[in-house]
Amino acid sequence: MTALTLRLEDELFAIEAGSVREILDLVPITEVPNASPFVSGLINVRGRVVPLADLRVTFGMDRPEPDQDTRIVVMEIDIDGEPTVAGILADKVHDVTDIEAASIEEAPKVGMRWPPEFIRGIGKRNGGFIIIPDLGRIFETQGARTATPAASEERSAS
Repeated sequence: MTALTLRLEDELFAIEAGSVREILDLVPITEVPNASPFVSGLINVRGRVVPLADLRVTFGMDRPEPDQDTRIVVMEIDIDGEPTVAGILADKVHDVTDIEAASIEEAPKVGMRWPPEFIRGIGKRNGGFIIIPDLGRIFETQGARTATPAASEERSAS
């Protein structure tokens, strides 16, 4: 698996490099009233409105103020069979690397600090662990709760 590695708090995460469209410095974020903390804002990416998600909410992490290392990873993910462009906040983006498929193990059901249903696997690199989140599942369960009602209200209002 070719993956982009990024840091959230003090943990290393990997997302499939093929789904990444671009990496942005922090841009202005439009807060959405009454939105869930997971997708609480929208960003403008080349004239397109893109939801911005914070995986730290899903994984119960602190949400420090952005700093000079904070980046937005814009990617295309499959949500309920639909290709969707979304951004995620990263405390720091590291590099693109290959993670050997043989080194990826299923997340243990015990002793994990993260919900195991949101983890596709745990890879190993240089003696450390890399968490591989299941972004499709995270967005379907965390993001859909807020996106669906707003979209249906918008349709009925027009």
